[in-house]
Amino acid sequence: MGGSNTWPEAGYAEREKLFQQHVTYQQGMVWYLANDPAVPERVRTFTQKFGLPKGEFTETGGWPHELYVREARRLLTDYVMTEKNCRRQVEAPESIGLASYQMDSHHTSRVIIDGVVKAEGCIEGHVKEPFPVSYRSIVPREAECSNLLVPVCLSSTHVAYGSIRMEPVFMLLGQSAATAAVQALEGRTSVQKVAYPKLRARLLADGQRLDWPLP
Repeated sequence: MGGSNTWPEAGYAEREKLFQQHVTYQQGMVWYLANDPAVPERVRTFTQKFGLPKGEFTETGGWPHELYVREARRLLTDYVMTEKNCRRQVEAPESIGLASYQMDSHHTSRVIIDGVVKAEGCIEGHVKEPFPVSYRSIVPREAECSNLLVPVCLSSTHVAYGSIRMEPVFMLLGQSAATAAVQALEGRTSVQKVAYPKLRARLLADGQRLDWPLP
């Protein structure tokens, strides 16, 4: 907890160091749960059944080659997705897909309250129904970059990103970004100047779901 705080601004060497620290932490935690006499026997017995996949990541002893990074730098555009979008209090314009997962973020630190150690910073906000993600949240400001679409590190607050960051949403935003890129090329224009009505029509024709409830 807190071990990833320097990741966004770190260079390759520092990120490798952070990666190895996380590996050591996970290995140590599993060993402790499986072997330390301070852990209840039923927990140790249960944990001792865990194992690494024998046929995967063979070059690194069964451990994944990369660290899972959920969130670091994100785009800042003229439209920032927020919690109000997730709660449908504000409707995001120019929908290019729907997200629906809860606004979920892990703990950030531990504090001592009345002599008891407690974790803080966890967010688990309910999303009642799917909500649209705006095309403007994946398109940089043209004065900053005119030839880029960013469907993953999109313009979003930390809370809203906790919902949008699910892999199926990245896939559908990627499809929408690819469609916009083709239309920009065909129209000999920038991605910022792609006509949304034309983009929307093509996405719907391809089976994309842009509104909820479904029409």
